[in-house]
Amino acid sequence: MFFGERVKNERTLKGWTQEELAEKLFVSRQSVSKWENGQNYPSIDIIIKISDLFGITIDELLRSDEELKKKVIKDSRQLAYPKLKSLFDVLFLVGIALLIIKIGIVILNKFTPLDFTLYGGSFVWNFGSLILLIGAGIGSNIVKDKYKDN
Repeated sequence: MFFGERVKNERTLKGWTQEELAEKLFVSRQSVSKWENGQNYPSIDIIIKISDLFGITIDELLRSDEELKKKVIKDSRQLAYPKLKSLFDVLFLVGIALLIIKIGIVILNKFTPLDFTLYGGSFVWNFGSLILLIGAGIGSNIVKDKYKDN
């Protein structure tokens, strides 16, 4: 039995309408309808709520439908390295910010009588952004490859 059929059977056994089940799960009636018709699948948190509502195990729900099992596995992989991905995103943005600041100050010094000094040494300003951008790119690639392997 597929997931949608199982949800529909359990719902009718409880005597609930699609609207009533949707209210209990805090989703729309259309979502419940799509699950029951096999057009879409819920997220893992909704699957857990469905399991609790109907008093059946998550295993029973997942093993009944191969496509749902694949979706849950795929969703869990996407969440596997969010902090690491965020770190590389921040490093990239800091690199971009350093580059923009450097270019802005060079332009101001060149075309205005102002004379701004970049503190921190020429190495930081000349190569800091480059190192951050390359490091973030390599790190992101490693995380992507790790995601593929899992």
